[in-house]
Amino acid sequence: MANNGNKSFGTNYVTANRFYVGLETSTVSASFTECQGLGVTVKYESFHEGGVNDQKRILLGQPEFSEVTLKRGMTDDLVFWNWASQVMKTDSQKAIERRNISILIFNQAGETMQCWTLIGAVPVGWKAPSLSADASSVAIEELTLVYEGMKVAKSGTASATALSGRQNGYFGSE
Repeated sequence: MANNGNKSFGTNYVTANRFYVGLETSTVSASFTECQGLGVTVKYESFHEGGVNDQKRILLGQPEFSEVTLKRGMTDDLVFWNWASQVMKTDSQKAIERRNISILIFNQAGETMQCWTLIGAVPVGWKAPSLSADASSVAIEELTLVYEGMKVAKSGTASATALSGRQNGYFGSE
């Protein structure tokens, strides 16, 4: 690719198949085949102001973070089931363990391009794979998470925010 004094973009494009998910406060190293639902929507209300007929006013409200579903091949490791099963326990003495989840996406050269950190994530769903006697595909388990906030970091600065130091705001960037 010719360099005419501008930044070369040959290795800066990102494909959807080059990502890694890291779970904070865990020694688990898991490979995920799919990550769905990462996003935020800011609620808003619009109204027309009296005497101003050519515009409307928009008031911004609270952000709403969508659920994230992670999928991976089933293994004999029960770490996700154990984490998700905490939600189902009726013992109110033990708090549900919240974790910061980092989702990193890479360019073709293997460099981290962005990192999304889900702050204070907690599992709200776990799904076993469909089983069929004539199937030959890998059994895939799903883990669905909700989270309190999101932090976005550029390449080279990707890191999880500690739960004890998490921002009380919603989403930030570095």
